[in-house]
Parts: sequence; C-alpha cells; structure tokens
Amino acid sequence: MKRILLVAVLFGALCSYAADPAAKPNILFIVADDLGWADLGYHGSKHKTPNLDKLAREGVELDRHYVQPVCSPTRTALLSGRWTSRFGPHVLQPTNLRAFPPGTVTMATALKAAGYSTYLSGKWHLGSKPEWGPNHFGFDHSYGSLAGAVDPWTHQYRAGVFAKTWHRDEKFLDEEGNATELVAKQAETWIREKHAPWFIYVPFQAVHIPVDAPDEFKKLYAGQKFYDEPDKQDAALRYAAFVSQLDAKVGKFVAALDETGQRGNTLIVFHSDNGGLLRGSNPYVGKVAGSPVLGSNVPLRGQKAQLYEGGIRVCALASWPGQLAQRKVTAPMHAADWMPTLTKLAGYTPTTDLKWDGMDIWPLLSGAVEKPAPRTIYVPLPGAAAVLHGDWKLIEHKKGGKPELFNLIDDPYEKIDQAAKQPEKVKEIELVLEALRKNDVTTLPADLRDKGDAGAKKDP
Repeated sequence: MKRILLVAVLFGALCSYAADPAAKPNILFIVADDLGWADLGYHGSKHKTPNLDKLAREGVELDRHYVQPVCSPTRTALLSGRWTSRFGPHVLQPTNLRAFPPGTVTMATALKAAGYSTYLSGKWHLGSKPEWGPNHFGFDHSYGSLAGAVDPWTHQYRAGVFAKTWHRDEKFLDEEGNATELVAKQAETWIREKHAPWFIYVPFQAVHIPVDAPDEFKKLYAGQKFYDEPDKQDAALRYAAFVSQLDAKVGKFVAALDETGQRGNTLIVFHSDNGGLLRGSNPYVGKVAGSPVLGSNVPLRGQKAQLYEGGIRVCALASWPGQLAQRKVTAPMHAADWMPTLTKLAGYTPTTDLKWDGMDIWPLLSGAVEKPAPRTIYVPLPGAAAVLHGDWKLIEHKKGGKPELFNLIDDPYEKIDQAAKQPEKVKEIELVLEALRKNDVTTLPADLRDKGDAGAKKDP
C-alpha cells in the first residue's frame, strides 16, 4: 500500500509539473533577414553588435546551422519541421502564395496546444493575403508584414497587389515610424505583458533591402571609412547601421526579460533566414537608395540564393542562462530541427504523425551528446538541390549542370570539387537525393493554381 501511495504521489507530482506553466520555458525566436556570415562581431565583423556577441559568447554558438538559401523556404521548414519541398514547388522560392495547406500543424499550433500564448511580430512571407496569414496557422496575435521585406519607412512591399502589407492580426493598417523599431516595440510589449508560457516569433525585415536605419545608428560609425567610392561608402554605412539597429533591438528584448524577471525561464534562439546578399537595387515602394554593397559571407563561398555554404550556413545561437552552458556546437543542424526540439521541450505530443524531417537537437544544445551520429540534410531549390550526407556535400545543379562534391570537414570553404575523383561517392549521395525526392510535392496545390504570385520570382 505504501508503494502504491508513493507511486501515486510521484505520478501526481509529475502531472503537476507538466501542467505548471512555470515549468515550460518561454521561447523567444528571432530571425534576421539576409544577415551575412561575417556581419556580426563574433565572426570578426567591424559592425558593432555587442548584444548578439554577448549571447553567442555566454550561450551556445551554433557553428553549422543550415537553412534554405532564400526566405520563404526557410520559414516554411522552420515552422513545420519539414523540408520545404514537402509543400509544393511554390515554396522552393520566395512566394506570395499560401505556403501551408489549411490545417497544417505549425510550431505555433503545437505550442498553443501545449498551453502557450503565441505571437508573431515581423515578416510572415508564407502567404501575402490576410486569409493566408499567421493567425490562421496558430498565432494568437500577429503584426508586421504579410508579404516579404518592406521599405523601412513606408512599410510597403513591391508595387502591385501586395504592396500594402503592413497589418495587425491580418487587418491592414497605415502606421508611421521605422519598421524595425515598430516590430521590436511590439515584441517587447508582449514580453513585458508576461502571458507565460509564451512563444514570441520575431522574424525581422532587417537587414534585407531596402537598407536604412535611424540616424542614431548611423552615428555609431561617424568618421569610419568603408570605401572610397561615395555610393559604396553610403551603402556600407547604411548597412552597418542596419545591423547595429537589429543588434540593439535584441538587446532591448534581453533587458525586458531581465527587468521582468523572466530571463531565467526564457530560451532565446537567433539565426538568419539565409546567407547575405552581396549587392542589390531597391524595387520596393519607397525612396531608399539601392545598395551596391551589402553583407559579407567571408570566408564561406557564395551568397543568398546559392547552395554553397555562404547561402545556407548562417549565424546562429541559443541562450538560456542556467540551462545551457557556454559552448560551440559544430555538428550540422537545420532550421527544420527547431519544430521537434521546441515542441518536445514544451511538452507537446503530436496526435498524428507530422512527418517531421527535422530532429530533436536538444541533446546537442545541452551537451548530453557531443558527437552525434552522421545525418543527412536536404536543401532543395527549383531544379537543383544540395544534400549534406555525413562529411560530404553534393550540389546537383539545374538540368544539364555537372554535380559538385565537397568534403566539408577537410574543405569547409568549398574550394576543391571532388566529383571527378569520387564518382562512387557522387552516385551514393545521388541515390540518397533520389530517395529524399520521393516525398516531395511537385505540383501546385489545386486551390492555388489560379491565385497568382505577383512579385514572387523577383524577390532577391
């Protein structure tokens, strides 16, 4: 009888722990837009980023965090836990169409089911019509842009049917102010309201073109010379200020957590949606100048929209004082891993098979596992793909292009293509790729075929 009573008490305690909101960590998930590998101070940049540098220094630096090479696909994988190609060919590139079929269980849906209040402040870019917005996919409240990047002052997207995109809870609004400041202010407000446990997703429009920031951030670089050419100097100054503004807003979040006593129960995750773009014009509705120079991915090869490391390996970190010790994780991981990781941490159990491609990386973050088993990561693009398989990476180019093969352990900067010398390895990974593609959706969902996708293929 005593044993039965003891078991009952222990069971009751476990149930109480699972139901106790204080036992579930708050989750602050921050995504930068087009941030280059070499754009933060802890990667050697001259940009002033003390807040992100401190989080990386005192938390877990994720050295090989992979994403898709462009924005909508990364966001699709992040919020679903699946390779983006599982939802159709339109989400292999930036899109204004609805990414997820109605009823898709997203990270927000799952965390809401686990008792979380769920918020989004920033860039959605997974369906640019209100009926395709965040509130339809698990977010209690949302704010920012339904479409992709916006002009920092007009808050408008590209000219066309999706130009007006600034919204609150999927209702368009006109609002004055700087977009990054407004997005950060809204997220900070939710942090301070303390509706715990909470999940606050902050996908900034920064530092995507159009590039500009308030003067206070430009003053941080007063007198600093980046280039001799006036147009490049101006662009580099605006970009540096934009990066520092992003960093300052992260610092505001941390301060809000400290001041409200929530820091010890909050997991912060930060990464970019893809690698940096090296230059770009300004096709958005507004008056900000174009940028003949932008970010840097040095020493990684390539840039945004490419399958080389500079396009898909990004700055990333996780921070949770008292729970995650300072360390650098060099094992490969992918944005799709966060869905199974965070939902499990929150106590969510799927009622059906959600067919996750990502894996639970908490053992890596916590240090419980130092050397994980080799894994495969799949990065599809329209007509092309990259497959990371163990130490190797195969890039299959569009039809007619020759495959490239790199050993990322010996050659992390992809200087030596070994495809010609390693034909058997190429064949081995091509078979892996063939198997991965069997679960892809290769046709546009029927209900989207007449909806149009204005501006999608133009998004840089």
